[in-house]
Amino acid sequence: MARFSLLVLAALIIAAAASSSLHRAAVDAAIVEGLQVGFYDRTCPEAESTIREIVNTDKNNDPTIPAGLIRIFFHDCFVKGCDASILLDETPTPGEETEKQSPANGFTLNGLSTIDVAKSTIESLCPRTVSCADIVAFAARDAAVAAGHPGYPVAAGRRDGLGSLKSSLPGNLPGPGQGVGEITRVFVGKGMTQEDAVVLSGAHSIGGAHCFMFSDRLYNFSAGADVDPAMDPGYAGMLRTVCPAPGSPDGEDPENAPKVAFDARTEQRLDTSYFVEVLSRRGLLGSDNALAEDPGTRPLVEALARDVQLFQPGRESSCVHRKFAESMQKLGMVDVLVGEGNGEIRMDCRAVNTPGEQVPPTLPSEF
Repeated sequence: MARFSLLVLAALIIAAAASSSLHRAAVDAAIVEGLQVGFYDRTCPEAESTIREIVNTDKNNDPTIPAGLIRIFFHDCFVKGCDASILLDETPTPGEETEKQSPANGFTLNGLSTIDVAKSTIESLCPRTVSCADIVAFAARDAAVAAGHPGYPVAAGRRDGLGSLKSSLPGNLPGPGQGVGEITRVFVGKGMTQEDAVVLSGAHSIGGAHCFMFSDRLYNFSAGADVDPAMDPGYAGMLRTVCPAPGSPDGEDPENAPKVAFDARTEQRLDTSYFVEVLSRRGLLGSDNALAEDPGTRPLVEALARDVQLFQPGRESSCVHRKFAESMQKLGMVDVLVGEGNGEIRMDCRAVNTPGEQVPPTLPSEF
């Protein structure tokens, strides 16, 4: 009997290990060559924990930081790939403006100082070792955790880009008023899917948008309707009390215009509430509303809205939890720079290294 019990126990352990290996294999299978989970385990073992502590500290001081960090990650990866080009203050091309100066970014970027602090802190621990692109990816994961997600492994080994151009944005970022077809085209162009687009829209469970990003839905929407008829009338009425009409004296300064939460019910919690709101015609952006109206994406929105376990700590079995994690991992692999001779490891995330600043090769942990 004892021998039988030991055999059963051994079988269970092997089965559990196999299951774990399959899950890890699913993650590893998507990792591009040159990226590795635990990349800095040998060269800078405190990197990930340091970034996590900084993100949590900033989140405690400013609850809007998690949404901002996830947005920086998204806007960086979809333009020129995940190379931290969004962080550069200058471009090598005289007279050109950077990604940061685009209307899609500009004053709406939130969390840049968190990245700055993380970089300077890590430079003091492990000089010239951890790329800004990896810091952005780690910070986005830690932001999701700070907002309620149980977390996921992040493969690292990205190198930083050498340039940033505002002109690179058009056609590479989904717009706030775009339909599902346009959004899908952008995602597919990055090697992702329509499902990824819907799942990652769940990040709108936290954060918000300034009035200028959706006021066209509230005033002079069309020749036959002042307000977008796809929006819940009560919700539209509330938004009109907050957002002034475009062109009015109060609506002339976008930077100082009010900011409205995507999900007023749980605006600081990454959960399913966003999908519930979208189905109730209370999606803030036109692109949010399009997900519920399009017959190709509505079934997934309904499935996500029903998954009350979404993003809850300890709910490893949640299908949607896995989908969000996998989509974030895929996003972090878009057009990455890896290996010597591609990009660099910036010493300052806001500027490329100056000539003569030699950064030694950064090797993955197993070497």
